[in-house]
Amino acid sequence: MISASIRALALSVGLATAVAGLLATPVAAAGPVCRADDGYAADFDGRRTFRWKPQWLRSAKANAKGAELSPAYQALMARADKALAGPVYSVVDKSRTPPSGDKHDYISMGPYWWPDPAQPNGEPYIRKDGEVNPERNTNAFDAGRMDTMASAVEALSLAYYFTDDSKYATKAAQLLRVWFLDPATRMNPSMTYAQGVPGRTLGRAEGVLDTFRLLRVVESVGVLTPSKVLAPAEQKGLEAWFGDYVQWMQTAPTGKEERAAENNHGIWFDNQLATFALFARKPDLAKRVIAAAGKDRIDPQIEADGKMPRELARTKGLHYSYFALEPLVGMAELGPCVGVDLWGYKGPKGQGIRVAYDYLAQFVGNEKAFPYKDLKPEDATREALDLYDLAAWAYGDAAFAAKADFIAKQSPAAQSRLTVAAYAK
Repeated sequence: MISASIRALALSVGLATAVAGLLATPVAAAGPVCRADDGYAADFDGRRTFRWKPQWLRSAKANAKGAELSPAYQALMARADKALAGPVYSVVDKSRTPPSGDKHDYISMGPYWWPDPAQPNGEPYIRKDGEVNPERNTNAFDAGRMDTMASAVEALSLAYYFTDDSKYATKAAQLLRVWFLDPATRMNPSMTYAQGVPGRTLGRAEGVLDTFRLLRVVESVGVLTPSKVLAPAEQKGLEAWFGDYVQWMQTAPTGKEERAAENNHGIWFDNQLATFALFARKPDLAKRVIAAAGKDRIDPQIEADGKMPRELARTKGLHYSYFALEPLVGMAELGPCVGVDLWGYKGPKGQGIRVAYDYLAQFVGNEKAFPYKDLKPEDATREALDLYDLAAWAYGDAAFAAKADFIAKQSPAAQSRLTVAAYAK
């Protein structure tokens, strides 16, 4: 049931029309329920997850060593064991000092920017869309370090869930303390110097996208709860860090610019903001963001035929179409937590998540028929496994389940096999 305070807040910011078409009709819960900023905790032994559903993880745990899930489980445990033996990660370990002079500030370089061979020192760098400069992943910057940390925390938390072995939870907590909490090593909750370009700018709005890696941390922290490896004050400290970052996203010039982006960047901004707001116990903000996504993101970015023109114009059109769909699906999955149905949203021209799937699904296993440019279209399809699994559940559509099954046969060790159940009526 939607509270009067949330409804009043939505009305006060002019979302009445958008919200009216999106408010989920209250029905008797058929399974675990995501309850605003408490997530699934009440139905998941205290684990405050928002997208990792209790019934799916329980099923995966019961069947992890079976033929279907064993490849994914073995791959997960290999990642977790590597993380267990690996180091901790901190932004202060980078070799380059940010323009602020404070190594606690995150810095990264735009991925598609390269030295200009026509210039003696290569600057200003020039853009090559779709071609990642490996310099971005050197020790001078934090992007690779953040990605490794988040991936390790995710693997360790899931390994703890599947094995009940506290050593994995203990290491995950250590990584979290170093990155987010310890005053000597923590990252400042801002992205002022993210995705800078040598010779051009110290930081760009696009850099806000870098923190999509931290979405994995939100779910992982929830899974760790029964282990008690994080003290209550540490849990509150993590929530406070994300709350401060949410504030930065909404007030910093580059945050505001990224929010105004009219391609996948703007959608990813909203997905991050909604997710981090829920984790930071700001459910009203999460609700406003998700409720506005239909009008603000779907209507202008998805055509009636399901195409996303801004993504199709890129050198990796299929990849970026899925990459834009992914954060919409993320918000649709969060929708039940705050009483919003984004899966069912339809714009004035019939735009919606469903039609985007309908357009893209025809190229699964038939990537050569994709009529736009993409450097590696098969890779784009392999990355979409969980998207088709989630769509099959959302729409009760066996055709989407068949697409997921096709992709799963190509990628049997995909981790999403453990966190998103294969569709079954």
